[in-house]
Amino acid sequence: MAGDTLTSTAYIKHHLQNLTYGQHPDGSWGLAHNAAEAKAMGFWAIHVDTMFWSILLGVIFLYFFSKAARKATAGVPSGLQNFVEWIVEFIDTSVRGSFSAKNDLVAPLALTVFVWVFLMNFMDLIPVDFIPAAFEHWVAPLFGIDPHAAFMKVVPSTDPNATFGMAISIFLLTVYYSLKIKGVGGFTAELTLMPFESSNKVVQGILIPINFLLEFVSLIAKPISLSLRLFGNMYAGEMIFILIAIMFNAGLVLGVFGGFLHLGWAIFHILIVTLQAFIFMTLTIVYMEMAHSHH
Repeated sequence: MAGDTLTSTAYIKHHLQNLTYGQHPDGSWGLAHNAAEAKAMGFWAIHVDTMFWSILLGVIFLYFFSKAARKATAGVPSGLQNFVEWIVEFIDTSVRGSFSAKNDLVAPLALTVFVWVFLMNFMDLIPVDFIPAAFEHWVAPLFGIDPHAAFMKVVPSTDPNATFGMAISIFLLTVYYSLKIKGVGGFTAELTLMPFESSNKVVQGILIPINFLLEFVSLIAKPISLSLRLFGNMYAGEMIFILIAIMFNAGLVLGVFGGFLHLGWAIFHILIVTLQAFIFMTLTIVYMEMAHSHH
């Protein structure tokens, strides 16, 4: 696709640019033709490719798991039922090991987070030019999209908007359950009376602002670290795939060498894809446990 006509720098920028829809400075609405136009659209611009692939992967997850649930049998299970039961058992073990309270939401939440994040990460193993080229040459003309605006990033977890969206959702759940389980007074006490304590009321009053500053930073750091960890690892992996893809147009020797690099990195990246989904799920469980714990 674009790799045949663009310089290496332009090729990388093309693959890292989202298909962005928003309002142009002149008031009209449409797709951004470059990163500068996308930036000018401001906060309310939508990354269409991130939304499309994340929703599609979520629908695929729901379809196959609901299909396995509907056709579940106590007799000889199908391959799909075996696979789903294995994942459910794995999630159940993880939740039992990290979550001690009683909340029927945590296990389904952990299952959804793990499978959905894994599917989004797994898109990074698809050749970097395959889907973008198909979109540029076949889908874009079908919908009348300007070829210069035909960007397509297929890994939602390389978009900080997606990772921050998931992390903020988890954060809001933890705050909700903290208030529900501990009450406003208990939650406020956790933010103001820890980690420094004193039986002297005067000293306690002096320590409250310090405690609040430390605990508030710790509280806000949870969604930030949760989102940036996933984004950073997946973005770096995608960048390596793009750099390897450039080698395919640099001659036969580098092309063959790039093929071996691509295979090696893809095999190693399977571990990263799975590990990042597991970490995101595990931290979700841990944060929910902290929300239910009384200090």
